[in-house]
Order: sequence, then C-alpha cells, then structure tokens
Amino acid sequence: MLFNSFEFILIFLPVTFLVFFFLNNSFGETTSRIWLLSASLFFYGWWAPVYVPLILGSILFNYGINRAFTVRRSENRVFRQACLALGVLGNLSLLGYFKYADFFLENWNWVFSSKVELLHLILPLAISFFTFQQIAYLVDSYRGGIKESSFLNYSLFVLFFPQLISGPIVHHSEMMPQFNDLLNKRVNLANVVSGSLVFSIGLFKKVVVADTFAVWATRGFDSAELVTFIEGWTASLSFTLQLYFDFSGYTDMALGAALLFNIRLPINFNSPYKARNIRDFWRRWHMTLSRFLKDYIYIPLGGNRLGSVRTYANLITTFFLCGMWHGAGWTFVFWGLLHGIALVVHRFWLKVNISMNYIFAGLLTFLFVNFSWVFFRAEEWKDAIKILTGMLGFNGLGILEIVPAIYIVFFLGIIWTAKNSMQWAEQKNSKSQALYFALFLGIIAILQLNNFQISNDKTMEFLYFNF
Repeated sequence: MLFNSFEFILIFLPVTFLVFFFLNNSFGETTSRIWLLSASLFFYGWWAPVYVPLILGSILFNYGINRAFTVRRSENRVFRQACLALGVLGNLSLLGYFKYADFFLENWNWVFSSKVELLHLILPLAISFFTFQQIAYLVDSYRGGIKESSFLNYSLFVLFFPQLISGPIVHHSEMMPQFNDLLNKRVNLANVVSGSLVFSIGLFKKVVVADTFAVWATRGFDSAELVTFIEGWTASLSFTLQLYFDFSGYTDMALGAALLFNIRLPINFNSPYKARNIRDFWRRWHMTLSRFLKDYIYIPLGGNRLGSVRTYANLITTFFLCGMWHGAGWTFVFWGLLHGIALVVHRFWLKVNISMNYIFAGLLTFLFVNFSWVFFRAEEWKDAIKILTGMLGFNGLGILEIVPAIYIVFFLGIIWTAKNSMQWAEQKNSKSQALYFALFLGIIAILQLNNFQISNDKTMEFLYFNF
C-alpha cells in the first residue's frame, strides 16, 4: 500500500488511528498493540502477500537469536558472540540471496562465459530496511543497551507501518519507550495537527513535485537516444530534484503518520542540498542510514583511529558497501565509490586547511551530488554516458524548454532558501497560516491523484522502494 494512495489516506490511516486509540483507552495497551501490529502486517501484505511469511520468519529468527544471548547474558561470552555472528550472517544471507543472487550470476556468466540461468527473484518489499534495523537491534542488544522480552513489542518495533517500507532505520530505544509513555496513550491534538501538517507537505512533494520532475528525467534517461547540452542538464537536474522531493516527501509522510500515534521517529532528511561539503551532505541525507554506516561498518573497521591511510580505506569500503546496499548493479557501486573518494578528498582538504567561500563550496557540493546521481539513476552504463556526454556539450547546445527550466529554477530556489517541513511543524503555534497552507497543499495533492492510475503507474511508487 502506498502512502500516496486513496486507500491509505482515506481508509487505512484514519481507521487504524481511531481503532488504536479506542482500544488503548477501552481494553488496554496489549489489545491496541495487537491491532496496530495486525494493521501493519495488512499494510505490508497489501503489496505482496506472498512475502508476509518471509518478514515474519525474519522477525522470529532475530527474536530467537536475541533471546538466546540475552537470557545467557552473564554466561559464556563465546556463546553470545557466536549467537550474534549467526544473527548477522543470517540477516545478510537473506538480503544477499534476494538482492544480489542474480547480480552475482550475471557477473559469473560474463567472467566465465557460462550460461547459468538467472533466478529472476522479485525483491521483497522493505527487505533492506528491516534487515538493517534488526542487525542494529542485535548489536545494540549484545552490547547491553536493550532489554526486550516481549515478542509482541519486538514485532511492533520491526513492523510499525510508518517506518517499515523505507525507513527511517530506527533504534529500539528511540521508538518503543514512547509506546510505554502514559502521556502517549491518548490522542494528542497537537501531535495530530503537526503530523497532519507534515504528512500533507510530504504528499504534495511526492505527487505534485517529484512526479512532475520524473517525466522529464525519464525522457532524458530512458526515452531519448541522444541528448544535447540543455537536455542533459534538464534530465540530470530533473532527477536530482525528483529524488529529493520523492524521498523527502516519503520521509515527511512517515514522520507525520507516526506522529498521529504520538511516536516521534528520528529525523531522516534535513535539507541536504544546503550542504557546504560532502560530509555535511551525508549528515543531512538519509541520516539514519548514514548513522548505521558509521556505527556498524565504519567504526568497527577502525574509523579514523588507525592513521590516515586506514581512514581513507575505511571510508571507501563503507561507501562501496553503501552503493551495493542501494542496488545490485555496477552503476550503484560506482556511485558509492564516488562518494567514498569525495569524502577522502574532503578529509585531505581539511588537513591542508584551505578555506573556501561558503557559496562556492555549496555550489561545488551540489554539482558533485548532481553528477553522481547520474550513475545512481542510469539503468546501464550507456545511459549514464549518454547523459554525461550531453551535459559536457558533445552533442550540441539544443533548445531550451521553458516549462522544465522554470520548474528547475523555482524549486532549486525553494530548496536553497525555504525552511523545511519539520521547521514548519515546529512553528505551527506561532504561524498558524503555515498549517492552513500545508493542508491546502495536501488537498491539491489528493486532487492530483485523480490524474493517475495508481495501481499501474510506476511513477507513483517511491524511489527508495527499490532499495
């Protein structure tokens, strides 16, 4: 089920919200949590019911592993380490099988000129996110930071529908204590208002803005056989803006929906195109993924504690894996390596202590990000090369299209100068017009849904659903 669908907006979300608080007040938290868990399973199964047993099996496996080494917390350390290793390996094996089996077979066939038949596996929805979230849970539990014995609570931690599909990647300590807070067991009007505001802004970002840019990005990357200078930049900037508003819109809707239930998920998107350097960009873009990469890959590899050369190698390794996580393709790997190398260059730049004008630094960062997104978007190498040769002017100047140009300039201006949706939500009490404006945007977005056949139009899917 999509956040940007009539089924979710008009039926699933309000019904789940109303029944949850009715049960919470009338029958207690256990009943209301069973309802919320059941609703979340229904939400997940709406997309592909065949994978409901898969996610339930993953939850049972990780819960069992966790119980094995928490029950024997004070006993044999080797046993606990073995349990943790088994848990991490099991999660990675599941992810690897569904996400990378065909990628491995394709490259095996290419290297050895063999003809091994591909498996043609369909990637289970949200597998990357619920796998990473459960790995983080196991590691945190092993370190002694979590004590969770309830299978119901653990299942809700993984399946809570606002964050299930594309994050944020949440720590147990960030979410589950909020369910136990007595103040959160009743409807909080302020949270309903803030959540509705943020959700409405996110819906507008996705339906009206991102899906408009998707048309121009698709035309350049997928439809055109050759692109000119103007067409190349139009396509690349359109995708850069599509991805921004698509993921930002999803994040807003996730945080807004969770807030209706008095749950504050961690902020996952904080105006990343305002970044002044590539490290700042990764502190703003998919912030919980950046945190996971830092805490569970970069630091365990040694971080910056073992000298410059090792630090640079750790950065490149981390972002190589980041590229692989985003997609089973060499264009994703190259995109990840580009960002790893950029972070190495940034660290070296800090060492030589050369200052740079902050406007120029921001523009340089944005241009690099825009350049790297070409590889992120391209289906094949030839598509990336097609766009880049056009951007470099090898195919002529071309004719400027007024409408795409106006959209690009206008929304770049919004991104660089306006406050983001979370800042709007925080100011709702002092600026009530922001609420009315946000709800107005939400109504426009709902009306815009009439122009799409949601079940058949792939542009309606969120881009991070593919990861």
